[in-house]
Amino acid sequence: MLKKILAMAAMLFAVVSFAAVDVNKGTAADLDGIKGVGPAMSKRILDARKEGEFKDWPDFMQRVKGVKEKKAEKLSAEGLTVNGKAFGGQATAPAAPKADKVAKAPKATDAKPAKP
Repeated sequence: MLKKILAMAAMLFAVVSFAAVDVNKGTAADLDGIKGVGPAMSKRILDARKEGEFKDWPDFMQRVKGVKEKKAEKLSAEGLTVNGKAFGGQATAPAAPKADKVAKAPKATDAKPAKP
């Protein structure tokens, strides 16, 4: 019976420890509970949030020092969300593709035509 209780407690702990935390709603303690977010980062998040809620991941990454694409991926994998959404990869709009250069026509050479 004790084993069953311990197993249930362990499962409950595992579920609670992976609960998603939204940056717009989480407290300092909630944010500190995310692996990769320490007291300094949670303070930066809360300070930036005072200016207004984060719209999306790019907004979050722009306003919170130390969070770039790689860090955002790790935090998202640990359960951090922005407006309930996990980080989806492309942090910024992809750059417009460069216009292809006009293909140059091959130069006409004075080569003799091949004999038949």
